Amino acid sequence: MTLPAFRPSVLRRFAPLAALALVGTLGACKGGGGELVVDDSVGVTALRSPCPLVEIPDMTGDITLFSAPGRTDAGAIDLTASITNLRSTCDDAKGQTVLRTDATFDVYARRTDTHGARRVVLPYFSAVMRGGNVVISKRLGSVTIDFADGQERAQAQGRAGSTIDRSEATLPDSVRRLLNKKRRAGQADAATDPLALPEVRAALAKASFELVVGFQLTDAQLSYNARR
Repeated sequence: MTLPAFRPSVLRRFAPLAALALVGTLGACKGGGGELVVDDSVGVTALRSPCPLVEIPDMTGDITLFSAPGRTDAGAIDLTASITNLRSTCDDAKGQTVLRTDATFDVYARRTDTHGARRVVLPYFSAVMRGGNVVISKRLGSVTIDFADGQERAQAQGRAGSTIDRSEATLPDSVRRLLNKKRRAGQADAATDPLALPEVRAALAKASFELVVGFQLTDAQLSYNARR
């Protein structure tokens, strides 16, 4: 069954452009294995890491539960929860043939009725995407929130991870040579942005991965988030 979180309309809203893979040293990665992809010798330099970006897709970072079926007004809100503090680690040191990314995140929840102790289990998904719109793999998990009697707010932590072959996340030699070509001010090709070339954009998209995490929403919950 297709997960609601991966509807094309949703993907279009959070899928990054291939050029966004060209970032400085990613805080989530370590090991100094980033590859130089642009050096035009006139002041523009960018580093690209093969580690996946880690993101929360639009409209999937919040979930709302209601106290009565069919109601979505503010007076019927039973519980709200949000995913935040998404953090990841990835070792992209040279020599690593497999890139393992481990991510953690916090879930903060608030209930309206604070009478009695209560346990709430909230489902979430984690998925590996390629090129911003191709789902490579996906997993389901759950986070358990425990409220004590009289407690309005509670929190829990979730985990996700991914494994990617480094070769799949590495730009081809031909593209790296094109990007690394020295471009001097005044030369004919100095004004040409190599990132605008179709073959470069396609290679960047193919070698770009994301690990995305969000609540596993029903159709109604996804529609509610879209309307907010």
